[in-house]
Amino acid sequence: MLYLCRTEDVAVGEILRVDPPDHVPLAVFNLDGVFHVTDDTCTHGEASLSEGEIDGDLVECPFHAGCFEIATGLPAGAPCTVAIKSYPVVIEDGAIHVKPADG
Repeated sequence: MLYLCRTEDVAVGEILRVDPPDHVPLAVFNLDGVFHVTDDTCTHGEASLSEGEIDGDLVECPFHAGCFEIATGLPAGAPCTVAIKSYPVVIEDGAIHVKPADG
């Protein structure tokens, strides 16, 4: 598993960018105490989604206002049409982990 951060590092309704070694940047979301992790880079405009805004269960890209579902990574608003990768989250003793994309 890949350690990202502590649960207290991401306030409710906030997004934290994490740059794990040898991995693409990730965005950690806290939606009312439920944590989600996706790739941080928008598939449309190469923007950092952690600089975007949360709108309900969506994240809005700061470049062109396209949206993705936070839980699934699926595109939810134009101009975004390609999903971002989402990761299963494991929380152990207040630490947020994900399984790396390569296995």
